[in-house]
Amino acid sequence: MSPDKLAYMANQIATFFKSRPEHEAAAGVADHINSFWEPRMRAKLFEILDAGGTGLDPLVVEAAPMIRQPKPERA
Repeated sequence: MSPDKLAYMANQIATFFKSRPEHEAAAGVADHINSFWEPRMRAKLFEILDAGGTGLDPLVVEAAPMIRQPKPERA
């Protein structure tokens, strides 16, 4: 999946959770990603974040510490 598509999907989730109270929004984004995104998708999300988070909604960036990082793949 392309980084642009992944950022688009993450931003859609953030848009939905912006309707929640501020103290619940980032946790909601993280919970959704943890529950429904496979490890490869989460790994690519962290690649985007590590590269500066360009294109990501600030709420996704705020949620990042609550998103489970997948274990590195073995060669």
